[in-house]
Amino acid sequence: MTATDVVVVGGGLIGTATAWRLAQAGLDVTLVVGERSAAASRVAAGMLAAVTETTFTERTLLALNQASAQRWPSFSAEVVEASGRPSGLREGPTVSVASDPDDSARLRTFADYLDRQGLAAQRLTSRECRALEPLLAPTVRSGLLVPSDWSCDNRVLLEALTTAAQRAGVREVTGFVHRVESADGHVTGATLADGTTLPTRRVVLANGAWAAQVDGVPTVPVRPVKGQIVRLDPGRFPCPGLTVRAFSRGNEVYLVPREHGREVVIGATVEEQGFDHRVTAGGIYELLRDARQVIPMTAEYALAETSVGWRPNTPDNAPIFGGCALEGLSLATGHHRNGVLLTPVSADVAASYVLTGVLDDVAAPFTLGRFDRTSEPALEVAR
Repeated sequence: MTATDVVVVGGGLIGTATAWRLAQAGLDVTLVVGERSAAASRVAAGMLAAVTETTFTERTLLALNQASAQRWPSFSAEVVEASGRPSGLREGPTVSVASDPDDSARLRTFADYLDRQGLAAQRLTSRECRALEPLLAPTVRSGLLVPSDWSCDNRVLLEALTTAAQRAGVREVTGFVHRVESADGHVTGATLADGTTLPTRRVVLANGAWAAQVDGVPTVPVRPVKGQIVRLDPGRFPCPGLTVRAFSRGNEVYLVPREHGREVVIGATVEEQGFDHRVTAGGIYELLRDARQVIPMTAEYALAETSVGWRPNTPDNAPIFGGCALEGLSLATGHHRNGVLLTPVSADVAASYVLTGVLDDVAAPFTLGRFDRTSEPALEVAR
């Protein structure tokens, strides 16, 4: 096949957005798309939760998440202009709620942490929670309003990005990259599972949970973490107006309404089951049970879809950017639960690295080199 300037591996949000950025810069780009329906980009709920997703041990990641959140308005506008399609962005706040005394104590501890970090969040009484979201159960005891945590219909965004990339000249190839070919320590191409080789001197690995399955590259410490998710159709019943995250009797659940009001996404389980495709009775039961405790009306909604996705997790739950020991190979993977949120900054960082060879400062803490196991990567060189 004719050589291409760069091959981007992965047809999800981050791979597609990166390919679009590179094509905008004038490169000849080939995007290798596997099964888009299997990508986390289609299964996710689409929360842009830089604040409510943060944890006490992820302060460095918080800065990256915030940087991406700040890019979302302009990114969304650009996607709409380039594609002629909606981006799926929903600029509504998130409310976190607690259902019992233990949950309330946990939420207070989290609110205290946000205060110390200078992150905007408003503490709410039970009455104030239900004034904001009337569908909440009367048992809700307290809450936390986060105005900056929006949401995005990730399926709508993926369609828009795909159109924008195609209009910019990105060439799509269907298949799975089996191996990155190299000679003398430099990328020479990408070989698909069917034996087809795409000649190139640059490859961007942006295939999420499947990054570790590509041969011919240094060890990439990404593993799949299974998540089951439910989509409900409210039909004639009222739909929540806000994204709701809840601590419910020790469990966590979120409910994300879509802009059109015909779908509520409920998720998600966290299971160390590898690439297990099964939708299980227990997993779905727990999601529906917890959702009903928070918003009882969900019991009247129709069950529209159940699905399974795989979060691309790293040992520290943070993404991997930049280069590695194999020259010409760059990484944009391992986004864990923040893939939708991190799409704007990831595409900018990955494209800039390919174009300049310099990693943006915002991504500097997230190189492959932070993992000890990669200090002496084993390369398979094509002969």
